[in-house]
Amino acid sequence: MQIDRSRATEALKKFTERYDPKNPRIALKLSHTLRVALNSERIARSERLPKDEVDLAWLLGLLHDIGRFEQVRRFDTFVDAKSVSHADLGCEILFGERGAIRSFVSDDSDDGLLRAAVGLHSELALPGNLAPRTRLHCEILRDADKIDILKVNCLSPIEDIYGVTTQDMRESGLTPEVVDTFYGHRCVPRSIRREPADMLVGHICFAYELARPASLALMLEQGHLQEMLSRTFDDPATEATFRQMEKHMASWLEARDRT
Repeated sequence: MQIDRSRATEALKKFTERYDPKNPRIALKLSHTLRVALNSERIARSERLPKDEVDLAWLLGLLHDIGRFEQVRRFDTFVDAKSVSHADLGCEILFGERGAIRSFVSDDSDDGLLRAAVGLHSELALPGNLAPRTRLHCEILRDADKIDILKVNCLSPIEDIYGVTTQDMRESGLTPEVVDTFYGHRCVPRSIRREPADMLVGHICFAYELARPASLALMLEQGHLQEMLSRTFDDPATEATFRQMEKHMASWLEARDRT
């Protein structure tokens, strides 16, 4: 597939112009999208992929959250459980009856891969039956997205990300199942998150499931995981648990560095 980056970037610009630029969630998501495209490109280059495959990884970063803009317009939230699946909405926008995908790229030869990667980028785990090339691009995109979500947690107000106040987060408890999942080195299912701090831990756990070799190094280079783990809380139990989780993650990262 031949990808014209200028055309794709202009298509994203035109697409997002229909949404309110004064809404901080719209601005947040556009910045996130552009950074994920760059993260995807960097990870793909580390895999020594040919230029057209690097371009494809970049394009997937550009497309992955296109459903978020409409989600914010309709529901003013990023929480799928309170609205709709933003990944499914993105597939509908790109590949539905009036699909926008041809604005980004004229060649339809990789539409199946594009649709799979956009549709699966926020799933807890990838299905086992993906073709190797599709799996590779899904993994690159998911890693790039997770790494930048950590950055967003450090750059953007709690209210814009989670829909709760900073004070709500500081006073939050932690659900025991979420803490157990952290120590089990797994990503946290949305279904067990009940407290504001549960959502924060869910994002911290992204570190455990980065799939590509260069992704962990990129995450550590940016430094946002450590910043999230150092967050303090007014709830004594939550504060104590976070300090223990901070130590545990440091030990886990040190062990990974030795392998």
